[in-house]
Amino acid sequence: MGLAKELRSRRKVEAREVVVPAWGDESGPFKLYCRSITCYDLDQLQKKHPNFLQNTTIGAMVDLICMKAEDESGSKLFSAAEDRIDLMGEETNVISEIANQMFADIESVEDAEGN
Repeated sequence: MGLAKELRSRRKVEAREVVVPAWGDESGPFKLYCRSITCYDLDQLQKKHPNFLQNTTIGAMVDLICMKAEDESGSKLFSAAEDRIDLMGEETNVISEIANQMFADIESVEDAEGN
């Protein structure tokens, strides 16, 4: 086993809670979960949305949410193109707040790009 694979197998990645008051009901705000954004995730987003880190569009944020949002048990919340279309109909402030919470552990563009 190579070093990178060994290090990866040791890594424990906990999901972070993302609170979405706008999607809540009488029992409280909606909560989804997100694991850390990886280099692979950024690579996939930048293929579809060039300059993603410098010019983050709503479409890119929706793709990020579709890619990373999970329920409490770790199952994907959004999986179909239909989900993306539905999310594109959401208010921009809701989408940007979810994406901001997902990016909360990345301090800067340079950190995200590994510079």
